[in-house]
Amino acid sequence: MASRKLSSFWLLMGLIGIAGLIPAVVSAQTPPVEQGGGSFRVQCPTATIRHPGSTATGGTGTVVTPSPDTAEANYTGPQVRTATKSPDGHTFPSLTFTDNGGAIKCQEISGGDGMMTEADGNQTYMFSFGPLSGLGAIQNGQPGTTFPNVFNSPYTAGDSLGNYQNGQPNPLFNGTSATDPNAVGANSAISDPAGIMNTGVLNGNIPAPLIAFDEDDEFFLTLSNVGMIMRPDLFEQHTVPFHGYPNASSFYDGVPDATWAINIGGSVTYYYLAPDAGTYFWHCHVTPPEHIQMGMVGQLYVRPRHMQIHGFDPNFHFVGMTFNPEGFADMKDKYFLLNGRSYPDTVGVVAGTTVDGNTLPASWTGGVSGATNPNPSTNAISTTDTDSINRPSQPMPTLIVLNSHGGPNATGQRAALRIDDLDVTEYQTLSSVGIPMLMVGFNAKLLRDEAGNNLYIKTNSITLGGGESMDVILDSTGIAPGTYFLYTPQLDHLSNDAENFGGLMTEVVIY
Repeated sequence: MASRKLSSFWLLMGLIGIAGLIPAVVSAQTPPVEQGGGSFRVQCPTATIRHPGSTATGGTGTVVTPSPDTAEANYTGPQVRTATKSPDGHTFPSLTFTDNGGAIKCQEISGGDGMMTEADGNQTYMFSFGPLSGLGAIQNGQPGTTFPNVFNSPYTAGDSLGNYQNGQPNPLFNGTSATDPNAVGANSAISDPAGIMNTGVLNGNIPAPLIAFDEDDEFFLTLSNVGMIMRPDLFEQHTVPFHGYPNASSFYDGVPDATWAINIGGSVTYYYLAPDAGTYFWHCHVTPPEHIQMGMVGQLYVRPRHMQIHGFDPNFHFVGMTFNPEGFADMKDKYFLLNGRSYPDTVGVVAGTTVDGNTLPASWTGGVSGATNPNPSTNAISTTDTDSINRPSQPMPTLIVLNSHGGPNATGQRAALRIDDLDVTEYQTLSSVGIPMLMVGFNAKLLRDEAGNNLYIKTNSITLGGGESMDVILDSTGIAPGTYFLYTPQLDHLSNDAENFGGLMTEVVIY
């Protein structure tokens, strides 16, 4: 009997709260060659009070390639732990607590500027976050979040000579390391200051690097401010608040006047303990109307599939690349994006690609013929930046592929969509015609009463304002094979600037 399958769609596990104990952060990557400059510091401990170190935490054990995130041990139930010393040997009074599993996970990002290619072929300048760890995984559409044993390995990936993305030499490359994007070295953190600058400058993207981890994980996120090379007149600070998480400490909220922000040449490591699952996102909290509009937004989730809605005003971005002040009152979005892409780039994949566990048949001819320039192997869209370096965007197409018959009982498949709106100026509506949507969550909370009764809503249309998220399920059971559309009924949002038949739309293929 065929079982019903929940298809994972960019499932975002956003949890964060600075609850519990701040661990002793003792492990920082120490490459054999350290170049001076700035105050960049990258941190990822191999052990904490809550996770004292084992294969389950990633602190020790065998690195699994190409999926290092599979090294976590199976959950066997809560354990009562008693700690008297921190991992660095500091002694303190006995502390007893309940450990519900989880692991230590880390990620490194840059804050600066970058470029992206719109669906009509135009390039847009951005203030943006870029990846400094998990680069191999991110370029293959995976989260950049890794265990310490991967994060702290020497970064040895790059071209055939081991160079960084901008062609500068990598001092850690030993001449024999693998350059396969799935290799461990490709997903390690870059800790050398020269390497951080060589890779981080103009490396920003939309969406920002994907963050994904699990309940009860401890998460360490290092942000390094590499400056804005296109705007040398700006000395912009950056922060990373995780939007909407109810238990996050105000110390990490990211409002510069109330907390702190990172200057150019500096780093900070954020720490979060993840007690609750949900759909969240993160952004820069410095001048939010400007930095969010300019692209400093990303997703964080506690796993199922995710869609990020965003809008761009090309005029605002063009002015942002010059030395002129932007007109906030005149801000008007003309590009409308799902995971950083507009239609038809949202479905820019080729036949034979596996989407949601289903492989597109050879007869598939949709999407890619209209897309601008997706890479045939990763489906990434590339942008040639002003330094003549071709940088791929994150390959996050939003094509949804479901089988209408999971077996003899025709149970079909389900896709869980985690949708959030990071738009500055607009409300956004998504409609599904022919496949009803079951709304099961709103703003990172399940629609369920205190007695545990589900309060789900069946609908064919949802509307989100900036800063809101919704969780919906599409079910292919009983749906005739064919191509359906998930799109906005706001007609002026179905365009790519002056081009019609684009914008906020993707396809749902049932076969």
